[in-house]
Amino acid sequence: MKGNLIIYIGLAIVAIGLFYAYFPQTLTWFGNLPGDIKVEKPNAKFYFPVTSMILISIFINVVIRLIKYLQ
Repeated sequence: MKGNLIIYIGLAIVAIGLFYAYFPQTLTWFGNLPGDIKVEKPNAKFYFPVTSMILISIFINVVIRLIKYLQ
């Protein structure tokens, strides 16, 4: 079962990559959410996507719980 899980995760990553390659305008909101820290100075740029990473964490947590529930 673990081998199949790795294959499914890989396929999901490829699908996300293809989606982003062909439809990049659909994800422009991601990374520009309220709570994402951006500091731009003349000599330096700093970007810390707090809110975006929280959303990714919640999504991954839900997926893992669903996988464990369905086993």
